[in-house]
Amino acid sequence: MKRAMRMIKNKAGRLVPLYVNGIKQIPFKGVDKYKPKGRKAAPAIPSCVDFPEAENKLVKNLKKALELSGLKDGMTISTHHHLRNGDMVTNYLFDVIHSMGIKNIRWFPSASFPCHEHLIKYLEDGTIHHIEGSLNGPLGKYASTGKMEGTGVLRSHGGRYQAIQDGEVHIDIAIIAAPSADKFGNANGLYGKSACGGLGFALADSIYADKVIIVTDNLVDFPCVPWQISGNNVDYVVVVDSIGDPAKIVSGTTEITKSPDRLLIAEYVAEFMDAARILKDGFSFQAGAGGTSLAFIPFIKEKMKQKNIKARFVRGGSTKYLVEMLEEGLTDYILDGQTFDLEGVRSMRENPKHIMTSPFTSYNFHGKGNFASMVDAVVLGATEVDLNFNANVVTHSDGMLLHGIGGWQNCLYAGCTILAVPSFRDRIPVIVDEVTTLCGPGDLIDAVITERGIAVNPARKDLIKKVKKSSLPLRSIADIQEEVYEICGRPAKPKLDKRKVVAVVKWVDGTLLDSVYKAAE
Repeated sequence: MKRAMRMIKNKAGRLVPLYVNGIKQIPFKGVDKYKPKGRKAAPAIPSCVDFPEAENKLVKNLKKALELSGLKDGMTISTHHHLRNGDMVTNYLFDVIHSMGIKNIRWFPSASFPCHEHLIKYLEDGTIHHIEGSLNGPLGKYASTGKMEGTGVLRSHGGRYQAIQDGEVHIDIAIIAAPSADKFGNANGLYGKSACGGLGFALADSIYADKVIIVTDNLVDFPCVPWQISGNNVDYVVVVDSIGDPAKIVSGTTEITKSPDRLLIAEYVAEFMDAARILKDGFSFQAGAGGTSLAFIPFIKEKMKQKNIKARFVRGGSTKYLVEMLEEGLTDYILDGQTFDLEGVRSMRENPKHIMTSPFTSYNFHGKGNFASMVDAVVLGATEVDLNFNANVVTHSDGMLLHGIGGWQNCLYAGCTILAVPSFRDRIPVIVDEVTTLCGPGDLIDAVITERGIAVNPARKDLIKKVKKSSLPLRSIADIQEEVYEICGRPAKPKLDKRKVVAVVKWVDGTLLDSVYKAAE
């Protein structure tokens, strides 16, 4: 019997359910106000007695591996997204699960992509009960219209690692697609026809899951080195014809924008970082894929050359633009969570200073620090930002789920967090009175940079002091909003059915930050 959905107001003033998929939740208590207790989770202790021929963990197919892993109804199955929109393993996995008559699976991906539209039929027939991971494209639309049986749970990359580590989510079987692997289960993403770079997002799965299955299309002789996934954590290895389409691993926007407005935003970002005295020898920054985020890199590079400075490290999602910085001697290291193009894959394979990281080192909030909080500046996008500098990255103005959180929340702890956004998209204002979905509280967002001006969070008096004498177009966020409203008009609020919560947004500490409501189709 389903538990009635009881709602409670959290410290952000948002109503969130007390129970999600039958599990009691902790409402958001405020930034840095929740401290975990207890010990890290752990799988059962294995024994070499159970692996008398450990040098060969090959099984004939994925069905056999799932049977040996004890697959049954209601289990949690995890996958990773390094293959991005070229992933072939996840769809094949659920074809096999469906053929076995298994029901009510909790799918726990590190992210989903439009290629996973194939899984909608398994949501409809009960093979998959619900998804705890990003809900992009067709899956996001499906969930937004209230068709998914369970409630979606949206976490950042670091939040996913936190949930596994803390025991909030227990993975029964982890399926790890590996571009290269040996019979023992050592695996990496650097070599083979489906090479995708690092496999850091699957690291937690390999450590904490009860059973771990490697699926590869490139079986190599032992040892597979360097191993990004250790065979000591792997139960079975399955060889298939193809784990992914390399042409589609390069997904998302990985080319610099040609839009004059977006280029102006990118130039403002570089000018702002200079005026804020962030650009100095040994500084660091993060920029991922996205036309505007990428576009500021040439401007930064030019300023770095003028000042004769270099970065100690840059963080990605790596692209060819970050690789160029490394190869031109403008940074000592790339600390890379995932590669967004094939130049990034090549660089990680060839250059020892292009280093794979995982969400544990990069983003996990329940750790002894993380790399994201050490970055001097990070440039991010958003779908909406409001007058209190709260930001949204998962829903659009119509309330539809069309994006994942990724590392976005985790980056908000950087020294200076910049949202580089157009003032409107398709004549819909980006700066709104109140964001549709709260993904990042305003006290963590330092500046909003648009083509119509730059708004610095009033709480960052130190930043305001540094940039106030610059020639930058500094304005209040309300002034920018008013100008855009005069052009586009005040946007209509999305039509949402607040009787139906289709997904929830977790904060980096595992507490509930906001609810996503059913949207009109």
